[in-house]
Amino acid sequence: MNQKPIAFFAHHQGRGHANRIMAISKHIPPERPITILTAKPEQFESLPREAELARLPDMIGAPSRSKALHNQATPSVLHCVPLGVDEMRDHMGIVAQTLRAIDPALFVIDVSAEIALLSRIMSVPAVTIRMHGDRSDIGHLAGYEACVGMLAPFDDAIEQDNYPDWARSRTFYTGGLCTTKDPVLTRDEARQRLDLPLDKRVTLVIAGGGGSGTPYAPLTVAARAEPEGLWLVAGPVHREGHETDFGNLRELGWIDNLTEFLCAADRVVASAGDNTVHEIARAAKPFLCIPEWRYFDEQQAKAAELARVGAAIHLNTWPASIPDWQRALADTDGLDVSRLATLHDEEAAQKAAQWLESEARRLWVN
Repeated sequence: MNQKPIAFFAHHQGRGHANRIMAISKHIPPERPITILTAKPEQFESLPREAELARLPDMIGAPSRSKALHNQATPSVLHCVPLGVDEMRDHMGIVAQTLRAIDPALFVIDVSAEIALLSRIMSVPAVTIRMHGDRSDIGHLAGYEACVGMLAPFDDAIEQDNYPDWARSRTFYTGGLCTTKDPVLTRDEARQRLDLPLDKRVTLVIAGGGGSGTPYAPLTVAARAEPEGLWLVAGPVHREGHETDFGNLRELGWIDNLTEFLCAADRVVASAGDNTVHEIARAAKPFLCIPEWRYFDEQQAKAAELARVGAAIHLNTWPASIPDWQRALADTDGLDVSRLATLHDEEAAQKAAQWLESEARRLWVN
């Protein structure tokens, strides 16, 4: 018997949305077809199963065709819908055409409030991936209302108090979903593999893939605040041109063995990106969380919830002095890492897929 497909929409910003979809899709039953709509199909080269890919135009920054169209105010129920943009019309048209053609059992949206509304207008049941942040505006609430349910790829212990009860009752919490599956090693085993000294305190700083890089200047202050320690920076850094390099501060650039460095570290300094948080939780390391700017204060809100449950130290900005760094590092070293570790669930992706499959079956029972 042919089964109706499950469709996924992957937002273009960063790799987290694509990685999450790939992790979940691995556990969707093989007899259930999958279609993925994305502006970056190259991010799905390692997709673990067969799927149809529908390429969407990248509409970000595309111009309106007249100044008068560009100047039209945005309706309060929507977030980003400029008028007269060819790429946006094509983007939304392909989404609509695909939904009409494949008639999916579910449309999983990671993430877009506007596309959730479009799905409801197309009479297609949608599920929105939940994200932290101040999403109490009418646009987000309308997107939630338009969906048959929400999927939260995190533990409900770090849900926000201001998330409405009616929405929470329709949300499935998977536990902390980490898309990385590399083996977790002991500290010494990881250091031996990486040729790192066994007798030094090692701090790993992680920059995510959705921003412009970790600011390098504060890290030079950190290196001076702990001169006997070794500071390793994974991912891009942002330099302003006035920084002084130090021998105990080493840039790694982009690396494909982040888990090994996580396991080798004594503590981790990072932003509050979804997968980053759960990678650190999986390795059970003391976590100093310094959020990056994101729309709707997504990372600040998540960091605040992590701090509330004692899973991380949350700083709004980078420490600017040696005493500031020393206080923050002492607080981080005093954390009970078990609190962060409990926020990771090794089976979160499988649970997400099982819930989506159960919803697909429930909604289409005659």
